[in-house]
Amino acid sequence: MFARLAALTALALLASPAGQPQPDLDLIIRHGTIVDGSGGRRFTGDVGVRGDRIVAIGNLATRRAAREIDARGLMVTPGFINLHSHATAPGLRVAENMLSQGVTTEILNADGSSPLDIKAQLQMLDTAGLALNAGAAIGFNSVWSSVVGATDRRPTADEMAKMQGLIQSNLEAGAYAVSSGLDYKPGFFATEAEVVQVVSPARKWRTNFPNHDRVLPETRYSARAAVQETMRIGEQAGMVPVITHMKVSGRERTQGHVVLGEMAAYTKRGVYTAADVYPYLSGMTGLADLTIPGWAQNGGPIEMRKRFADPEQRKRIIAETDETMLGRFTGPQGVLVLGTGKTLADFMTEFGTTSPADALVRILEKSSPRAILGFGDESDLVKILKFPSAAVSCDCGATNGSTGHPRNFGTFPRVLGRYVREQKHLTWEEAIRKMTALPATIVGMVDRGYLAVGMHADITVFDTATVIDHATFESPGLKSEGIRHVVVNGTVTYRDGQLTGEKAGRALYRASWMPSRPMTAHAAQRRLAAAGLATPIGDGGVPLRLSMTLSQAAGTRRATGVLRLTDPASGDVMEATTLGVLQVGSRWGSVSGLMKRRSSGEERPFVLTYERADPFVDGSPQTVTLSTGTDLVRATLK
Repeated sequence: MFARLAALTALALLASPAGQPQPDLDLIIRHGTIVDGSGGRRFTGDVGVRGDRIVAIGNLATRRAAREIDARGLMVTPGFINLHSHATAPGLRVAENMLSQGVTTEILNADGSSPLDIKAQLQMLDTAGLALNAGAAIGFNSVWSSVVGATDRRPTADEMAKMQGLIQSNLEAGAYAVSSGLDYKPGFFATEAEVVQVVSPARKWRTNFPNHDRVLPETRYSARAAVQETMRIGEQAGMVPVITHMKVSGRERTQGHVVLGEMAAYTKRGVYTAADVYPYLSGMTGLADLTIPGWAQNGGPIEMRKRFADPEQRKRIIAETDETMLGRFTGPQGVLVLGTGKTLADFMTEFGTTSPADALVRILEKSSPRAILGFGDESDLVKILKFPSAAVSCDCGATNGSTGHPRNFGTFPRVLGRYVREQKHLTWEEAIRKMTALPATIVGMVDRGYLAVGMHADITVFDTATVIDHATFESPGLKSEGIRHVVVNGTVTYRDGQLTGEKAGRALYRASWMPSRPMTAHAAQRRLAAAGLATPIGDGGVPLRLSMTLSQAAGTRRATGVLRLTDPASGDVMEATTLGVLQVGSRWGSVSGLMKRRSSGEERPFVLTYERADPFVDGSPQTVTLSTGTDLVRATLK
């Protein structure tokens, strides 16, 4: 292990004019109000960056950097993480709509739709250049449709094995989740038991299951029943259920507290249940997707239109679709057909019909437009935003143009400006937690989501007095204001409200030692201790003796204690000199910080994870994984 760590190249310090202190940092953000993502109280200080990592936080008056940002009067936070992204490849190369919201990382392939090879997808994006970071989920719906097809039928044993193989291979390739959209056809046709069977390889990976819930006529379009199905699948498959773009719709509007209570009860009995939410009461999807009954969409759009042409089937489709409109949405006046400038109510007048479904079918006979669909109640939205394990996300993504919904340009600033500053439903600290550390832990990240020494330098700086959205349903492409600076992997990509043109984003891959997990509460006392001989797995490295006794007091910002690696043969030592944040679980822990080698004085940022019983190593031994940025070593511990 030491041989590999010693091979790291020391950073060359930038030269300074004679008599001036030599810069030892690449970037310092000075005098900001720091909210570190943990949920803890804000404080005033500086953030120092070297390379792509945070290496100092506090009073850095005596330190110098090649570049500086004066954040006086501004809030400095971790970069926001959008864990529900529909980003486009061209959009990710520029990402102005996301950087202007403070977003530095997106998790692609939401609602079950993805390529079948996410490694190839991410490599392609990385090669083209990324303006922000991008990880990816493997999509259940895409896996299902690629094997079973568009019709409502049961898969064979061989087909089931093929689908399981696709899930497994993409988890091995670095997928952050198995995303699903069981409300969308043909994934809609899979039974609950079949979904659990298809995604069963994910149990060992301890990942998460974000699902666009399946709202069924059999339950009278109950959002509560749909959430219950997602939780059951997550529990049976051994994944964290994530209620994605959570809403309480139709006849159950204003009953959000009931659904959230059931989610909290699941968590209390040991099945951690999370959600993501955006601050709007209307969604956007294909006009047919959530309105036309599943049986009528069986086989795809061509078969659907054949059924429209059959008088008896058309009559049944219209009757059931009218019931869907009543049970799920806020009425025809709340349905905007994109590209036409008209609501469904306008089309009803134009067609001379009193049936929303009749007008809808007439539109779908000739085209397949997308639509804005009203669904919710403001009181439910506020309850969901305040729910402790609900992360803010946008159900959007990096794009080169407006896609018809204001969430693409406004989500994160809208939460900050409307629900924090104006309405005070959330504190600044809690809102930032829901945009940073919470989504990071839901998907399993260990080195992003916090402003802490050793973490990647993804940083957002904004003005609390002015941050707000401007995009509306009438003008969905208007940029938000108040986000002043954005740093991605240590590089300033958005300065003074303008793109810098830097493409500092990276493709991100989840590894086996990065479990989806409840976020460690800021108010919790935490400890992590381990000792023994750390023997590198598979690469023939030098075994080192580990001594680790760490703690983080309730309400404090960083860990304390001893973390030391000693070479028994030479006596050389690598030890933590500064500790960042300590995250813990029942059988897992992680800590970030700076580590120095005594013999050379070389200092590196690091993230160390510890597994009490690693399911990916024969015999499930204790393991440690040490990442120092350019080097990663995994070792068993005895």
